[in-house]
Amino acid sequence: MKTMKGKQSIEFDHPPYLLGWSSVVADKEGKGPLGNRFDQVIEDPLFGEETWEMAEGRFMKQAAMLAIQKAGLSTSDIRYVFAGDLLEQNTATSYGIKDLDLPLFGLFGACSTVGEALSLAAMTVAGGFAQQVLATASSHIGTAEKQFRFPLEYGNQRPLSATWTVTGAGAFIVSEQKSPIKIRGITTGKIVDYGMKDPMNMGACMAPAAAQVIYQHFQDYSVSPKDYDAIYTGDLGEVGRQILIRLIQENGYDISDVHGDCGLEVYENEKQDTHSGGSGCACSAVVLSALLIRKLLQGDWNRILFVPTGALMSKTSFNEGESVTGIAHAILLEREEG
Repeated sequence: MKTMKGKQSIEFDHPPYLLGWSSVVADKEGKGPLGNRFDQVIEDPLFGEETWEMAEGRFMKQAAMLAIQKAGLSTSDIRYVFAGDLLEQNTATSYGIKDLDLPLFGLFGACSTVGEALSLAAMTVAGGFAQQVLATASSHIGTAEKQFRFPLEYGNQRPLSATWTVTGAGAFIVSEQKSPIKIRGITTGKIVDYGMKDPMNMGACMAPAAAQVIYQHFQDYSVSPKDYDAIYTGDLGEVGRQILIRLIQENGYDISDVHGDCGLEVYENEKQDTHSGGSGCACSAVVLSALLIRKLLQGDWNRILFVPTGALMSKTSFNEGESVTGIAHAILLEREEG
């Protein structure tokens, strides 16, 4: 059912499929370039709740229910949930998933969480431990700023290297049932520490981790950038993208012609004042659902490498002067022939 490849990768002999997917976002994201491609745009960022945390949980629940519905399933068909967010003790996930009454594996990979969720879901299905698994991740500008930086009410000035946390959630049903999109394999990332300490420059913190996992994927699979129609990182933004391309070039590969970044797709940076781009667990999740999968379905692409990226930090570690480490996970997605 599966084959270990190289140092960090798995290739599935009988790959699992993406049977359903969804994207639910707030008003700011809905006004961006992908606005008409999201499944649902919620104008009220509080989603009718009293706190940002409860609102984020509701975004996750809504995305999960939509993905299940689009897959033609009910909650009783889902054996496990792999889910996570940016908050302490996975607060949004707890609020979002509790009413589904499903077995949960709560995850934290910072903004790379959807990659971790999809990887584990694919391994679970390919290993024969479940027929259908839900993988989902959420984030919210209100919760993230309050926890990691400054509450929105402060109105603090943001440097040009800063990114804007996407408010929303993406959800995916990984299944043994055939569909047009299959998960051919995965490459699990390592924690990479370049000594970066600026929480307002997440792109620079995460780019080395993205470079490491992409390079290792090439090595493990004996491939090069020309073997892919697109290689999409999660949320490096303008700053991180430049660093990534340079680091990969130093290792003998040029990905500039095929590289894209989810953080650069979700907003119009200058018009929407988002500076370096989008970020957050939901950033790569909603772009995968709304844009990347669509490109595969339309036949524009046949094979892509999806690489969600994350900056591993807490408000405690930052205040104690520790560096912000990075991690990234690579998911190899292919369009099913015929």
